[in-house]
Amino acid sequence: MSLHIRNGRVVEATGADDRVIDIYLQNGKIVGLGSAPNGFRADQVIDADGHLILPGLIDIQARLRDPGEPEKANIASETEAAIKNGITSLCIPPDTQPPIDNSATVELIHHRNEMFGHQARIYPIGALTRGLGGDQLSNMGSLRANGCIAFSNAKHPLASNLVQRRAMDYAAGQESLVIIQPMDHDLMGNGCAHEGVCATRLGLPSIPEVAETAALAKDIELVAQTGARTHFGQLSCARSVDMIRRAKANGLPVTADCAIHQLFLSDHDIGHFNSNMLTIPPLRSQYDRDALRAGLTDGTIDCLCSDHQPHEVDAKLKPFPSAEAGISGLDTLLALALRLVDEEVLPIGELIARLTSNPATILGLPGGKIGVGEVADLIIVDLETHWICEPDKFISKGKNSPFGGWDFNGSVTHTLIDGKVVYQS
Repeated sequence: MSLHIRNGRVVEATGADDRVIDIYLQNGKIVGLGSAPNGFRADQVIDADGHLILPGLIDIQARLRDPGEPEKANIASETEAAIKNGITSLCIPPDTQPPIDNSATVELIHHRNEMFGHQARIYPIGALTRGLGGDQLSNMGSLRANGCIAFSNAKHPLASNLVQRRAMDYAAGQESLVIIQPMDHDLMGNGCAHEGVCATRLGLPSIPEVAETAALAKDIELVAQTGARTHFGQLSCARSVDMIRRAKANGLPVTADCAIHQLFLSDHDIGHFNSNMLTIPPLRSQYDRDALRAGLTDGTIDCLCSDHQPHEVDAKLKPFPSAEAGISGLDTLLALALRLVDEEVLPIGELIARLTSNPATILGLPGGKIGVGEVADLIIVDLETHWICEPDKFISKGKNSPFGGWDFNGSVTHTLIDGKVVYQS
């Protein structure tokens, strides 16, 4: 299969390449930029005049609820939502049911993706401990051999700091990436909202920022002790950004991401107990939100993710403290990212790097770049499209979004994976 995309504005990560140029694809690879290789004949031509051509987005944290929770979502629905919204690769945390702690579960996930037609690339993240129980280490070597790209205990606590140290030592010996979402469960208690004026006014049990920063301080010390390459996920606090900034300055092998909704929402948006605003970590203060944006701008935060957590309707109908946490984020990831460009938080090249080349480099994945010889995972985006967010019309089975009614610009017209058009508007 050969394909010619003509007259598109190619935006490469970091903005090193931003020009109108033709792209030539063959056998799943980019074989030419600007001019076709000798003997090239296109089976298909796409006119991208006036449109952006970007690397396919890599979502570093997305729960597909498959296997185990079909009432919430499944691989078929969520990969369809991904490709419609320009996401070609999805990294799924290990807290599926059953957890991703053995090769059989990894094979099941890959089998189900094959069964549904490989609509997007799926990369499982293996469990650090058996059953995510926090006490016995998983067989990371076997999991890695079967395709796990990194290891995490997701939101599940580890039994002790000693277990964590041993897990990180083991991962370092395997030269594997450890992914940690820093949270001290004792300090979190049964909280559901950021500790501040809003939680007090609404009478909601709160989660102090120290529930994140105390855990992060300990985690950074264990990185220094073990040398394990570690990625910190879904940061929410200004102090967390400062701590990662200092750890990087000290030469520690750390990277970090935040969920994109944390860059637009704060605890004030909870309003009158809007359960679509219930997230873990919680929406923090406006000061924290601005600090996350600053960390994104200066490179302290390496990646953005959707932190996609689809839920059935009933899960969000309970009283705020009892509702299930999480936002359905696949359908709004690109739109929110483009808004960061409009608000001059980042130029488009650097924004694209946070969603493509940076996660690809951190996780060792194909894609994320536009260049001769690179895998042909590409998206074409029409920036002139204007649309209103209507969660009921999401492709994802999860309609639990706090962005209903928001105005967005930009939509995906084509998604290509391995040089094949898998979505066309």
